[in-house]
Amino acid sequence: MSEAYSILAEKAGGPEVLVKKPLDLTSLKPQAGQVLLRHQAIGVNFIDIYHRSGLYGQHFPSPLGCEAAGVIEATGPDVKGFKVGDRVAIFTSKSGAYATHRIVDAHGLVALPDDISAETAAAVLLKGMTSWMLAEKCLAHALIQGEAPRVLVLAAAGGVGSLLVPWLKHLGVTVFAHTSTAEKAEKVKANGADYITTLPYSELPDWIKKQNQGEAVHAVLDSVGAASWKSSLASLGKRGLWVSYGNASGPVPPLSPLALAAAGSLYMSRPRLKDYVDNSVDLMTASQKLFYLLRKNILKAEINQRFPLTEAAKAHALIESRKTTGSTILIP
Repeated sequence: MSEAYSILAEKAGGPEVLVKKPLDLTSLKPQAGQVLLRHQAIGVNFIDIYHRSGLYGQHFPSPLGCEAAGVIEATGPDVKGFKVGDRVAIFTSKSGAYATHRIVDAHGLVALPDDISAETAAAVLLKGMTSWMLAEKCLAHALIQGEAPRVLVLAAAGGVGSLLVPWLKHLGVTVFAHTSTAEKAEKVKANGADYITTLPYSELPDWIKKQNQGEAVHAVLDSVGAASWKSSLASLGKRGLWVSYGNASGPVPPLSPLALAAAGSLYMSRPRLKDYVDNSVDLMTASQKLFYLLRKNILKAEINQRFPLTEAAKAHALIESRKTTGSTILIP
């Protein structure tokens, strides 16, 4: 039997706090409603960095990772719809995916169709579900404002952005995209964005209006946070929607509701994915839509970085440097 181990953050800090710890498989016994999952591929996401750094409150030493795909090796009592040998994936706010094996709640599992590999699922499930939430749920207000709604996507070449841009285009959105380098801009262009820039955030509002006959956008999807929020608000037209769903540059500072009023009666949302897929119906709806778009080649599992699980620290350092594109996965 191959080695069983997990990667933990010993304390809050940089990638250097990640350590390898052995797992005793004899102690991993699924209880009622649980399964033992053997991981074949693990997704790396910015929320993992937030957990490791201590930005999101954690008790240390702390397990990391919320997204993985693999095979069920054992089931506890009262597990319905899944059996030993099934190929499944899971994404959850409960950390622990940086491991060869893990006990998980069966109600959070997504069954993998034969044409969706473990690597694809680990690369896109959490990011794809997030894209579904943003494009099809959070933007419901913005998408009814006109036949061609205009949306600004920040970090458009990243893991979520690489899926979000083509998803929005599939819905008929005019996409304004921001990324950090010319090389990344080419990738965003290939994904279908209508207008792309690498300008400083402070120049985004004027750039958008120049591209669009003086008009602002209906919505901004902002995963950057501290560095971008002022420009996000300034890029919106009246009654526009600002969706803040990440903190890549740090958290957004406290914001008065009066600031939203002064900027044009703006709406703000800070969504959590778990609140949009908190039942089996929504979970199935979202995953089936994601798999459909993958089959139709509207979305692509762009896995541009692969690391052994033992090199999770290298993966974190590269993501934090903002030098990655598409998805990053770990292989046990």
